[in-house]
Amino acid sequence: MKSIALLTVLGLALAGCTTGNSDSRPGLEPIPGSITYGGQPRTRLMKAPIGSQVPHEFRNQWGERTLETYIIQPDRSLKLVERHVIPEPIFD
Repeated sequence: MKSIALLTVLGLALAGCTTGNSDSRPGLEPIPGSITYGGQPRTRLMKAPIGSQVPHEFRNQWGERTLETYIIQPDRSLKLVERHVIPEPIFD
């Protein structure tokens, strides 16, 4: 009986696993201030190697410093892969 329960739990845990494909990361959509907000930029990065990272720092809609990382795709479009809000020091 214990082994059936253990196999059931393991089966449920494995069912929740993903293949590690970063294309399926939910919730990472461009926000106001992102390079790709409103679509891809008109100009393409022609000299940068495919697969290279492009950092972009800006203030988001709440005024927080935000750092995004893009990867240059084979068609020279930019793919948003990472976003971090940089905490501001608080001085009293």
